[in-house]
Amino acid sequence: MQNHSNQRILVVDDEETMREILFRILDAEGYSCRTVDSGQGAIDILRQETFALVISDINMPGMTGIELLHSIQQSFQDLAVIMVTAVDDRNVAVQTLELGAYDYVIKPFNRNEICISVANALRLRRLEIDNRRYSRELEALVEDRTRELHSSQEETILRLAKATEFRDNETAQHTVRMSHYCKLLAKKAGIPAALCERIRMASPLHDVGKVGISDTVLLKPGKLTAEEFEMIKGHAEIGYRILSDSNSELLQLAAIIAWTHHEKYDGSGYPSGLAGEEIPVEGRIAAICDVFDALTSDRVYKKAMPTDEAFELLSTEKGKHFDPDLLDLFLTSKEEILSIRQAFADG
Repeated sequence: MQNHSNQRILVVDDEETMREILFRILDAEGYSCRTVDSGQGAIDILRQETFALVISDINMPGMTGIELLHSIQQSFQDLAVIMVTAVDDRNVAVQTLELGAYDYVIKPFNRNEICISVANALRLRRLEIDNRRYSRELEALVEDRTRELHSSQEETILRLAKATEFRDNETAQHTVRMSHYCKLLAKKAGIPAALCERIRMASPLHDVGKVGISDTVLLKPGKLTAEEFEMIKGHAEIGYRILSDSNSELLQLAAIIAWTHHEKYDGSGYPSGLAGEEIPVEGRIAAICDVFDALTSDRVYKKAMPTDEAFELLSTEKGKHFDPDLLDLFLTSKEEILSIRQAFADG
């Protein structure tokens, strides 16, 4: 006889004789066994003690075996159940198996039949538990690898964005602040959380195309000529060309932002003169956030504008430079905007 004492079994039957028969069979096989005479009694015990298997009659007063099975499936997912009944009804058997029972045994049964049923149920239970644990471990591993990948992608993006800042004499935290403004505004606009996060990660590359602009023009301290400004405007197309042929979903999104963040809602922007909702929503979001941070940041050629003045200036461009609905969301989020500005202030 094998020792199965670590696999505890609860027998549920309103007939004392049947409880005693099952107890003796299971005890002789080395199982640790307990009996109870009702479904509700079984639930009370299961809430206090741990079992591997329940063997339950179907037709019992009060809570039936079917109801007990349903309750076990809801609250005790690691518990195997065998249904025992005197009624040889195919429909009932199918019902119990569909509800999650491991087996359906007809009374009267012989010793070998119940022992085989118990052994099979416990073996399947162990396989299912191991499979669930393996699935959880695999999910955790995938999540870890995904976080590592996202972290690596974000670091690469921020370093490339930083290289662009050095060329353009922008403040060190401009792209970081701008990216958080973008995420906040996207969230306010009802964009799904996963896309909001991708927008945050992709938006720092909005000006990456400036790496293709001549230093003579890009770093010119005085006013640009019309021809020079046309050259500066080319950074949107250059940024798009740098990023758009990537297989990375994140860099494809960054390409769209780089290409469209200088478009204006009234169609007077560049490089394509898109208007209204022709402009991808990511570009409309980035336009607002980029301009606000540019206005409120020091540059070698200007001092930062007070935030109240910047908000006021943005409001005058409602429906012209900026999407009116998105701008309203931005202007009604001043406290959160200022909190981001403070959290990522230039050192």
